[in-house]
Amino acid sequence: MKTFAVLLLFAVANAKHEQYQGWKSYFVKPANKVQLQVLSSVVQKYGIDFLSDPAVERNGLALVKPELHEYFIKSLEDHGIAYKIHAEDVKAQLDIDDKLIETRRRESSQKQNGTISFDNYLELEEIYDYIDYVAEQYPNLVTIVSPGNTFEGRPLKYLKISTTNFEDEHKPIILIDAGFFGRDWITPSTALYALRNLTQSDMLHDYDWIIVPVANPDGYKYSFTNDRFWIKTRSTDQHLLSNYCPGVNVNRNFDFFWNTIDSSDTPCANNYAGSKPFSEKETFLLKESLGDFIPRVVLDISLNSYGSLILYPWGHDGSLSNHAFALQSVGVSIADTIYVNSLPDFPRYTVGNSVLVTKIESSGTGIDYAHKLGIPLTFNIRLPGIGEGTEGFHLDPKYIEQVAKETWDGIVVGARRAAELFGRTRK
Repeated sequence: MKTFAVLLLFAVANAKHEQYQGWKSYFVKPANKVQLQVLSSVVQKYGIDFLSDPAVERNGLALVKPELHEYFIKSLEDHGIAYKIHAEDVKAQLDIDDKLIETRRRESSQKQNGTISFDNYLELEEIYDYIDYVAEQYPNLVTIVSPGNTFEGRPLKYLKISTTNFEDEHKPIILIDAGFFGRDWITPSTALYALRNLTQSDMLHDYDWIIVPVANPDGYKYSFTNDRFWIKTRSTDQHLLSNYCPGVNVNRNFDFFWNTIDSSDTPCANNYAGSKPFSEKETFLLKESLGDFIPRVVLDISLNSYGSLILYPWGHDGSLSNHAFALQSVGVSIADTIYVNSLPDFPRYTVGNSVLVTKIESSGTGIDYAHKLGIPLTFNIRLPGIGEGTEGFHLDPKYIEQVAKETWDGIVVGARRAAELFGRTRK
């Protein structure tokens, strides 16, 4: 019986990531804006999934299905776009990544009550346990708000951190969200690092903070249990095919040029925008819950991975908003601060309008919607990640705390600049 149990365990482990059997991953580096534009067209044509979007002279990392290898490579070679193989077998590399994370988990020091480790990726339950603990330990500073549940019944949670219980209307608000995409495992850790520092720093004297540690709990959980590269929610009520292809891309579901650009009507697509704006409980409840604070929010930071990019509106057409100068200036301040505190392993952040940097137009995004509502500074910060080696699809867990720390340093500078520029005018 014991032998059977061991064999069953081995079979289950071996079956994980089976859907990526035969897939390959490629580093792709466009040399100029023309090649970047061509690459954008290739992505649209074949539906290529980039874990890290390329920029000029900056590698992107593409996941390619077996049936698309030939077409993808031919498109790159026809236009002289540099590429090299990252992983010959995506499934095999994911298995290696799993072992690395599990080894790291076993080697981690024993956690004390209420603490979390910033040297490994966190399960959803660990995240929720930690924020519950912080709220209990700092009842005069931290309030958990749970406006409702996800499609699969998990609680949506965000935190309000304030010395005045958000009653001082003169204090500007800084908003940080993470975990829009299920597979962005490093982003909740970065948000929780900010939470931990807020309870121990002077950044609560002049600012109130809202932190959404996991905006898409169902997708986050599913990426741990079933599909490492899962992006969307897990709803099945949006389309006749939703039972077969669940979920909606949270970052295409906001009411700003919804379902017009780089969005899909097909639920099987990663960029499926849903049946209508705010069709997902995740986006609707965020909108409803945060709406009262919009007039005081001066800085909205949405954390994604990977890319070492700081991007800002408008993303639907690449035009510049009335706050473009401030967006560029504050974005550069954040990037420069991160660079000073970063490791040489990570590339320097590129700052700019999302379309001008990536050559990818997209509609229904969170930062564009927030900017439309009047939040002057809205950024998508794509954290540093995969380098040019063959270390896998996860950033090595040993770098998680470093990424969280340097990002927090950048956020602090961004908050101060935002308050200087817009704190008084948005009372």
